[in-house]
Amino acid sequence: MSANVDLNQRPDYDPELQAIADYVLDYRIESQEALDTARHCLMDTLGCGLLALRFPECTKHLGPLVEGTFVPNGARVPGTQLRLDPVKAAWDIGCIIRWLDYNDTWLAAEWGHPSDNLGAILAVADHASQQRPAKGHPPLFMRDVLEAMIMAHEIQGVLALENSFNRVGLDHVVLVKVASTAVVAKLMGASREQLLSALSHAFVDGQSLRTYRHAPNAGSRKSWAAGDATSRAVRLVDIAMRGEMGIPGVLSAPQWGFYDVLFSKTNKDQAIKPEAERRFRVEQDYGSYVMENVLFKISFPAEFHAQTAAEAAVTLHPQVCDRLNEIERIVVTTHESAIRIISKAGELANPADRDHCLQYMIAVPLAFGDLTAEHYEDDFHLANPIIDRLRDKMEVIEDERYSRDYHQADKRSIANAVQVFFSDGTHTEKVAVEYPLGHRRRREEGIPLLKKKFRHNLATRFPAQRCEQILALYEDEARLASMPVDAFVGLWAI
Repeated sequence: MSANVDLNQRPDYDPELQAIADYVLDYRIESQEALDTARHCLMDTLGCGLLALRFPECTKHLGPLVEGTFVPNGARVPGTQLRLDPVKAAWDIGCIIRWLDYNDTWLAAEWGHPSDNLGAILAVADHASQQRPAKGHPPLFMRDVLEAMIMAHEIQGVLALENSFNRVGLDHVVLVKVASTAVVAKLMGASREQLLSALSHAFVDGQSLRTYRHAPNAGSRKSWAAGDATSRAVRLVDIAMRGEMGIPGVLSAPQWGFYDVLFSKTNKDQAIKPEAERRFRVEQDYGSYVMENVLFKISFPAEFHAQTAAEAAVTLHPQVCDRLNEIERIVVTTHESAIRIISKAGELANPADRDHCLQYMIAVPLAFGDLTAEHYEDDFHLANPIIDRLRDKMEVIEDERYSRDYHQADKRSIANAVQVFFSDGTHTEKVAVEYPLGHRRRREEGIPLLKKKFRHNLATRFPAQRCEQILALYEDEARLASMPVDAFVGLWAI
């Protein structure tokens, strides 16, 4: 046979895809801790979406592509009157969830926000639950949603543990698309072959670059990128369930597969990785580990690598607020990941730029004692030049122990320390915070405050009686789990 022809022998699906499919179809969720955490995550995530509806830059993206479109049994977007097809509903729900950078987080070799997947899960489950009774089938229940959340968290989080997509220039929403595709396929009743086909299409898609997350191009696309990924997941599952063939070797195909095309080079010097390093490393079986260990954003709507830095700054606020003009320098001790993605100097062009600036997220609470979504807005920034003056006085240094503990499986700390030095030679204590309030190690302390955050976010959109209805449901685990999805989503409609 000539060497100038391809051997056209169709392979089996890549084992990485088969492992995801078998997990989604066969694994049974038994961890009570995971189910409890998923319940907290569900409510917190939807609360973050309600809060985002206060911002016109977010709401301008919502609604049908053709004004006046009516969708029978359409999926609802919480906090609105919208009833949309599941693809656009996933986009809209995903957009409001992520807009303020206030939902949960997962930090490993790759970063991300696993509750982003709720956009796809809730849109599909609401639509299906309205349709199924007419066809003689029971609706989906909120237990199905909670289990889908646990599985989506697990897929996204386990793939992130040892595989850095950011180092090859890809955005972490690729994992949102993959995880949402897998669990939505199950909710829609896909066969194993259909699920594998949909997964293969999720990987063969062109993937988002991280350009919009980094200086000097940071911008608001990072606030709707996850919604875009969840909607694409729903669309790909629909395509697969119409009988579209899959691409079995999507990951491993020489020259044309994901590994060789998108996972083979570093984004710094374009050096080629050894072939063994191009494949995904999955060091543990899929289960419920990620949901059990997920990080909640409780105190601040801020990029998670800066959460402990903002907490340290709040602690220092009483010592410095009356001496801001006397500050000579501010030393910030942090970990490598924070330096690589959110440490920046120079002009900050927009709110999305500011909530991904370590120095900004320290300066605001040092000066004002808190950090809220409003603190990133243009008007606030322009009215308070002290923020940029404080940024200019900051020195950011790496503590190698902080960087090691960030990756260590039994720690996964996100440590930062802040110390302020004054022109008269005095200084504050060095305030170090290794584990943020939303960390598993601080669950007992954090959950009551997470509920307080949720109560506040509900009140931004609903009257008191509706808030109390939803809060009562939050506290009643059994009633929530047994509730039809469409009845649950109905509580969130305007």
